[in-house]
Amino acid sequence: MDPMAREETRTVETRTAMTSTERGTAAATNTPETTAGAGRTRAWATRLVVVGIVLSALNLRPAITSLGALLEEVRDGLGMSGSVAGLLTSVPPLCFAVFGVTAPRLARRFGPAAVVCAGMAAITAGLLIRPYVGGTAGFLAASALALMGIAVSNVLMPVIVKRWFPDRVGSMTGLYSMALALGTSAAAAVTVPVANALGGWRPGLTVWAALAAAAVLPWLPLTRDHDRGTAPALSRAGERRAEPKREAWIEREAGAERGAGAEREAGAERHVPLRIARSGTAWALAVFFGLQATAAYITMGWMPQIFRDAGVPAGTAGVLLAVTMVMGVPLAFVIPRVAARLPHQGPIVLVLGACGLAGYAGLYLAPAAGAWAWALLLGVSNCAFPLALTMVGMRARSGPGVAQLSAFAQSTGYLISIPGPLLVGVLYQHSGGWGLPIALMTGLMLPQMAVGFLAGRDRTVEDEANG
Repeated sequence: MDPMAREETRTVETRTAMTSTERGTAAATNTPETTAGAGRTRAWATRLVVVGIVLSALNLRPAITSLGALLEEVRDGLGMSGSVAGLLTSVPPLCFAVFGVTAPRLARRFGPAAVVCAGMAAITAGLLIRPYVGGTAGFLAASALALMGIAVSNVLMPVIVKRWFPDRVGSMTGLYSMALALGTSAAAAVTVPVANALGGWRPGLTVWAALAAAAVLPWLPLTRDHDRGTAPALSRAGERRAEPKREAWIEREAGAERGAGAEREAGAERHVPLRIARSGTAWALAVFFGLQATAAYITMGWMPQIFRDAGVPAGTAGVLLAVTMVMGVPLAFVIPRVAARLPHQGPIVLVLGACGLAGYAGLYLAPAAGAWAWALLLGVSNCAFPLALTMVGMRARSGPGVAQLSAFAQSTGYLISIPGPLLVGVLYQHSGGWGLPIALMTGLMLPQMAVGFLAGRDRTVEDEANG
C-alpha cells in the first residue's frame, strides 16, 4: 500500500471522528503562526531535495569518465592488458544491473532519501580507496563499491522526482540530467590536468571523492522520517489546515477525500503485484536503455583512446570527451521538457540515433581531422539517456509503478550493456585498430533506434502488465 495513501486515509478518518469540541480545539491550534511554520518547513525540505538531486546527479558519472581520461596511465600503472581494460569498462553496467535491482526494496525499507545518502557515502569511500588498494583486483573491488552507490541512486532519482515533483517531471528530470552531464563532462575535462598538477593518476582519480562527500550532506536531514512519501501528504494536510474550519466544508471534504483515498489505495495495491515483465513497453524501454548505455560506456571508456591512437594529445582527447559529455548539459534540460509534451517520443529517438551514426562514421573515416565535429555529434546522441529517464516517468501512472519500471528498465538494460565495452576491448586488442570496434558501435545503434521508437508510444505499463 502506498504510504501517501495511508497517510491521507488516516487524516480523513481522524477528521470524520472529531467531535465539534475537538474541531474547535483543532481550529484554535491551527493558528496562522503554525500554518506559516509548516509552510516554511515544507519549502525548506523541497529546496533541500532540489540541492540533493543536483549534487547527487553531479556524482553519477565522474567515477567513470575520470577513469576513461586516464585509462592508458591506469593500464600502465596496474599492468592491464587491453582485454582486462575492456573488463574494467564493463564493470559500471554490471554493477548497475546487480545493485540497481535492489534499490526499490531498500527504498521501501529505509526510504529513498536514506538509500541515496548511503549511495553517496559509498561513492565517496570507493573513490578514496581505489587508487591506493594496489593491484587490478583491488582497483576493481573499490570501483565496484563506488558504482554500487551510483547504481541505487540511478534507480531512485526518477522515483524521488516523481514523488516530490509529480507535476514537474519533465523539468526536474531535465535539471537532474543537466547536472549529471555537467559532472560527467567536468570529470573528463579536468582529470588529466589535475593529475598532472598533483603528480600522477592516483591523486587525479582521488580528488573526485570530495564532490561525492558534499553530496551526502543535503540528504542527511531528509532521512529522519525515512522520506516514505510523507512530504507530499504533509504538504496537502498543511494546505487543508490553512483553510477556514467550517463544519460543512469539513464534512464535504472528508467524504470526497475518503473516496479519493480509497481509490488511491486501491491503485497502490494494483501496482504492488505489477507483472512488469508482461509489458511490451517495459521490455522495449529496457532494451533501449541497455543499448544507449552500451553506447555511452563505450564512449566514456574508449573515445579518448580512439583519439589518442589517431595522434591527438592526451589532454586534448580528454577535452574532446568533455565536449561530448557537456552537450548533455543544455540538451538534457531541453529534451525531457520537449519529450514530456509529446504523445510519442519516437521521433526524438530517431534524430539522436542519426547523430550517433554520423559520429561513428566520422571516427572511422577521419578521427583526428574532424575530431571536434564527431565529439559534438556523439554528445547529441548520448542524450538518449535523459530521454530514457523521461520515458520511465511517463510510461507509468504512479510512484510505485515508476519505481518498478525504473528498476526493471535500468537493471535489465545494464545487463544488456555489459558485453559492449568488453567486446570493444577484445576487438581492439586482437585487430590492432578501431575499424571493427566502430563497426560494432554502428551495428548496435540501429536496434537502439528501433526499440526506442517502440518505447516512445503513448501507453502505460500498468495497462499492459495487468491487462
